[in-house]
Amino acid sequence: MSEFEVFETFAGGRIKAWVKGVTVEDAAREQLENVAGLPFVHSHLAVMPDVHFGRGATVGSVIPTKGAIIPAAVGVDIGCGMMAVRTSLTANDLPDSLSAVRSEIERKVPVGNGPGGNHKDTPARAASALRRSGLDTRLEVILAKHKRVKRAKFATQLGTLGGGNHFIELCLDEADRVWVMLHSGSRGTGNILGTYFIQEAREALEKRVLGYHVPDKDLAFFVEGEDLFDDYTMAVGWAQDYARLNR
Repeated sequence: MSEFEVFETFAGGRIKAWVKGVTVEDAAREQLENVAGLPFVHSHLAVMPDVHFGRGATVGSVIPTKGAIIPAAVGVDIGCGMMAVRTSLTANDLPDSLSAVRSEIERKVPVGNGPGGNHKDTPARAASALRRSGLDTRLEVILAKHKRVKRAKFATQLGTLGGGNHFIELCLDEADRVWVMLHSGSRGTGNILGTYFIQEAREALEKRVLGYHVPDKDLAFFVEGEDLFDDYTMAVGWAQDYARLNR
């Protein structure tokens, strides 16, 4: 028996969904059909069990495109992801209460999206990592071309967690070895870049002459070969590298 379902949309799109036993809300289904029907979606749209309504594109979907890219489908927390590192500790090395450990983590790692979510001053280790990475120079190239992009304090946000569903967690593996796992992203600058290019795609869509209907303005896209396509992929690459360095 197949682990997924395949169905066709009214617009001729193809969806492969791993959602058996999962209730998919009507609004999410409508979004999936909207995306799958776009002519630049390659092969099929894939849907994961965590599927739910999103901005233009459905959260929990995988959208392979050919010759175009949808900024709203990428989102504004560009490059968010997970990382884990195994420590030299075992479960026996941990105290009965982890409250002191948590307090120390919170003291060292700023949490949240407000002013308290940044370092007051860029830590020496973060400043050194930024210099080696070349991220500051790469960002200046993007900002020079897109002067309406607001500047965020990406240096003081390096090594910070952010908000939402981002977390730091102590874990044990099958051998009772201690791991540190975290989920974080590209922080304020990634959000600013994502938001800016989503709006640029909307404005570009209004000027396009298309032979088909785009059912949602949040499915606005850039076409390969356009300057905005190249600039956006450059910005996404920057945010992904920043997010990785942040973790």
